[in-house]
Amino acid sequence: MTLNGINVLVGCADWAWAEAVRCIFAPRGINSMIASNAIEALDIIEQRKIHTAIVDMDAEQISGLGIIKVIRNYHPMLPCLLVSGSSEQKVLSKALRLNVFSVIAKPVDITILQEQLHRLFQRKYNSSVFDETHKS
Repeated sequence: MTLNGINVLVGCADWAWAEAVRCIFAPRGINSMIASNAIEALDIIEQRKIHTAIVDMDAEQISGLGIIKVIRNYHPMLPCLLVSGSSEQKVLSKALRLNVFSVIAKPVDITILQEQLHRLFQRKYNSSVFDETHKS
């Protein structure tokens, strides 16, 4: 897997969060595709190969779980990470039913995000692109 061929969908409630993620991934050659709602997310996944999605549970227009439901209709096996300000059992149960790879607590610790992405890419793509030794 080439670095410049990796696309990550970032569904967000907060533009600053999405831009921070983009700035972290850009030096690695990873393309961040930012979607502020489910329609934009669907447009992105129809136009590009997406390797994973990171969505925010607390988005105002549609929750991260709503975006994941839309993604599952079109790409049932796309690995998704959910960031959430809540660790309620109800949220975690819904995430499990949608086969979410990982739920990360907000505020997001970027080290934890990178660790989860590394674990995901190792398992799904046999790639160590998110390993700390690959950052520029």
